[in-house]
Amino acid sequence: MYQTFRDSFIRQIIYFASGRKLLQHPEERPGFVVPDKYRPREKQARSPNTASLSDAGADGVGPVEKRRPVDAGAGATAAAPGAGAAPGAAGRDVETQSTSRESEASDRTVVEGNAPLSEEDGNIVTWYGPDDPENPKNWSLLKKCWVTLAIMLMTSSVYMGSSIYSPAITQTMTYFGLGQVPATLGLSLFVVGYGVGPLFLAPITEIPAVGRTAPYIITLAIFCVLQVPTALVTNFAGFAILRFLAGFIGSPPLATGGASLQDIFSPHKLPYAMGLYGLSAASAPALAPIISGFATSTNNILLRRAQRLRRLTGNQNLRSHSEIQQGEMTGGEIVRMTLVRPFSMTFTEPIVLAINVYIGLIYAVLYSYFESFPIVYVEGYGWSLGVADLPFAALLVGSFISYTGFCLWNRFYFEPQFFKAQGKVKPETRLPMSMAGAFAFPICLFWFAWTANRTHWVSPLIASSFFGIGATWMFMPFLTYLPHAYPEFAASVLASNDFFRSMMGAGMPLVAVPMFGNLGIDWGNTLLGCLTVLFIPIPFVLFKYGPWLRARSPRSLHDEDIDNMPPDDAAVREHNADQVV
Repeated sequence: MYQTFRDSFIRQIIYFASGRKLLQHPEERPGFVVPDKYRPREKQARSPNTASLSDAGADGVGPVEKRRPVDAGAGATAAAPGAGAAPGAAGRDVETQSTSRESEASDRTVVEGNAPLSEEDGNIVTWYGPDDPENPKNWSLLKKCWVTLAIMLMTSSVYMGSSIYSPAITQTMTYFGLGQVPATLGLSLFVVGYGVGPLFLAPITEIPAVGRTAPYIITLAIFCVLQVPTALVTNFAGFAILRFLAGFIGSPPLATGGASLQDIFSPHKLPYAMGLYGLSAASAPALAPIISGFATSTNNILLRRAQRLRRLTGNQNLRSHSEIQQGEMTGGEIVRMTLVRPFSMTFTEPIVLAINVYIGLIYAVLYSYFESFPIVYVEGYGWSLGVADLPFAALLVGSFISYTGFCLWNRFYFEPQFFKAQGKVKPETRLPMSMAGAFAFPICLFWFAWTANRTHWVSPLIASSFFGIGATWMFMPFLTYLPHAYPEFAASVLASNDFFRSMMGAGMPLVAVPMFGNLGIDWGNTLLGCLTVLFIPIPFVLFKYGPWLRARSPRSLHDEDIDNMPPDDAAVREHNADQVV
């Protein structure tokens, strides 16, 4: 429990306010023994055969400006001594050279013209060992669940902030003297805000010195404060601006939450957490500010460890890999990483574009589909406004049922493949459930279209549950596939996905009511169902041709990278421990 509290945002405030005297890290406590490799040592004699390495001193690590990152681990592989870069690393663009690594497996650097330096080299600060408790992947299951819950509740607070406005549209029309379409802007602008926000706020968390905690907590606090003027504003222009700002500033968990979960869970356990993250829109938002705020970024954790070791040992040459990379980044590269990359990846990576368009379509269809509910249940079945909201629960029921199925699939299909391959699985192994989910959307929409107000109300209600099934089986595989295929750019690809789906969904409330008014519930939902049919091939195409597309991308994980990865020993140990239990 202390370890859990020590990593929280509240602990960081107490720690710095006390001048680093309270709630100290292990390196700051009396009796801490500094590992030998981090202690200053005398320079050894220079050998004519090792001129470049001797320039580095006895530690074997040269000046910071001579170091450059090498693609390794999940993103690429390091070459053998003297062999240069592996084929999978060749041709990677400058972003790969300047980006913080998302995996601890990338904890290697090279000295120009020489072999890669391993984590044993003295001035490179990394984990103290495979069981280092500060490595998020070594956290206890209780702590991982605690952090997952915090991320879920933060996410729900933003998603609920959009839909909670819907029942008040009628009062907004009366209060501000507006028509229905302008009043609906209060919903659409919030969605636009949380679609645009991650493009600016989520990639900032990839900067090692920033990490994930500060963006989560600061933006969440501002999000809460913005609710006060939103409630008190007396003109619609101000109300609309505040709704946009609330969506914008509250957006980081919507995209970065998935990257945070990737930081702390092993690949074979990640789908369970991502599934819960996908269901988090149904969680109560009120508790999010209480328990939110944990540092999960390995780059940020190791950067802060290097800072502590420099103070403790006096060895100012100690650096983490992410610190070296950050020091080499120019202002222009930082702008590219935080602002340009999510856009560029959307339109230069076919995998990212295909998934963004598909999930964006589902998001747009969902918003349109919801607009048909009051027409069906209030006007058609004659229910009261309060009771007419209950059918929305059918989607939630479908989501929970499908999540159970997804967990079973992961346990009995994905995990055996993962351990058989010793962790070296292709990203496409995450996609099969999305193929089944693709058929759930047209089933729902066609069924609903031709039974609503024609049969007993339970029939369209059951039909609605299939949308929840489809959404779960579509979102969960895609949201684990993207960071697996682009491990070094997880926050960027998830931010671009959030932007794309939000932009496609934002305009639908404005057009859905006129569409159903002109076409009716039957043909309006039939039109939506036909759109979903057109996109059914996407998961099948990605499953078959995903490796081919990844091989031609300078940013994605290549199959040769996977083949040259070391076995995932940590995941194997975790699996063996589970088997013993």
